[in-house]
Amino acid sequence: MKFSKWVAAAALAVAASGLSALAAAAECEITINTGDTLSYDTTAINIDPACDEFTVHLTHTGKLAKNVMGHNWVLSKASDVNGIATDGMRAGLDKDYLKPDDDRVLAHTKVIGPGEEDSVTFSTDLLKEGEEYLFFCSFPGHFAAMRGTIAIAQ
Repeated sequence: MKFSKWVAAAALAVAASGLSALAAAAECEITINTGDTLSYDTTAINIDPACDEFTVHLTHTGKLAKNVMGHNWVLSKASDVNGIATDGMRAGLDKDYLKPDDDRVLAHTKVIGPGEEDSVTFSTDLLKEGEEYLFFCSFPGHFAAMRGTIAIAQ
């Protein structure tokens, strides 16, 4: 009887530690939803300092076609947003409204439309202390409204 209680307690402890590990891993990713409006459902991301990498999952829940209301998720220094967006307009939808090999872009998803999703994983080493970073949509005209802050939590 005592043995079975010990086994049950040990099993619970193992299960609890497994759940803790899963919870910690979940802090290194986020799902951001968007649709037929010029907005993300998240405007600030604070990354746990324990995360070596961070993953953004972008989902599009709208109905309007990708060429009308497509969205992506782009990470850059705040000071680079306008230049990236301007250069991206010339690149076109087939290049996700991003200039090819633009080293100002730290990470990005592809432009997605209704019912689509995409993910990007990036090293948190890209985010330097003392620098301001933003995420935004590079679809023409969207970057002014569709943006948010991203930082390593203090």
